[in-house]
Amino acid sequence: MNDRKQHVIKMAHHLFIEKGFQATSIQDILDYSGISKGTFYNYFSSKNELLIALFKMIYSKLEKDRNELLIGRDPSNIEIFIKQIELQMEMNKTNKLYPLFEEVNFSNDADLKQIIKKGQLRMLRWLHGRFIDLFDDSKEPYLLDCAIMFTGILQHNLKYHAIAYESNARIHQVVRYSVERIVKIVNEVAEARDQLINPELIESWLPDCKKSDLNFQQKLYRTVLELKKALTNNENQSKYNELLDFVQDELLHLKNPRKFLLESALESLKAGQSLFGTKELQKLDQLVDDYFTQIEEQD
Repeated sequence: MNDRKQHVIKMAHHLFIEKGFQATSIQDILDYSGISKGTFYNYFSSKNELLIALFKMIYSKLEKDRNELLIGRDPSNIEIFIKQIELQMEMNKTNKLYPLFEEVNFSNDADLKQIIKKGQLRMLRWLHGRFIDLFDDSKEPYLLDCAIMFTGILQHNLKYHAIAYESNARIHQVVRYSVERIVKIVNEVAEARDQLINPELIESWLPDCKKSDLNFQQKLYRTVLELKKALTNNENQSKYNELLDFVQDELLHLKNPRKFLLESALESLKAGQSLFGTKELQKLDQLVDDYFTQIEEQD
């Protein structure tokens, strides 16, 4: 996404916060961001599409920052999970997403409501995956149920804690309290062997995200994290982190990843092979190769 388009999204975001999404007109956005109507429609077909782009930009940043917290750390460490949830809650608060979500939910716009729903399901899928990291295999059949319960516990605790303390919700305290409660619930549910929803159903809730795609994503995340871990405190860390972020973003966020650019990025990474070690870099190379092989087979 080019800088000017990002600028328009950010300016529109300010207006949505100040005036509300419905009350903000396209003309308001043009005036506030200093662009012409033609430029706006070159970027977005409608105000709705701009809002969708805003949500995607925020979610992409959240995903990247959450993964950064795992670099060089044990995924089963519950303190890292707490930090990831705090990060998300702080990001929601900073970007004032809840008022936007509520406005969309009270609107009659089916497309926007569907975007919100998909975002919630993606969050649930991520939580379920992190619960699998956190708890032992014997609890796995019950972890989707527990992830669903955790979203309710966390959101309601945040809501009523804010009311009780006049909107000065102490996010760290609420998140830690909610996580401690869900740990006990996971143990209790697993001991009772009481399953409400089959975890395999989450794939049918997100039909555009096949299981094979999820496996690929998880392998890519893990490989990139291991490569970044090897760069810690290296003088070229920033340069190679940018290349790794590019490879990850290209594969996960573009409908048609540019093979020639990915190959160029991999060649640049291989120039620093002595920093990474051969094994993880080969894994990344193989993942990229497997991705395009699968695309060719589908064609």
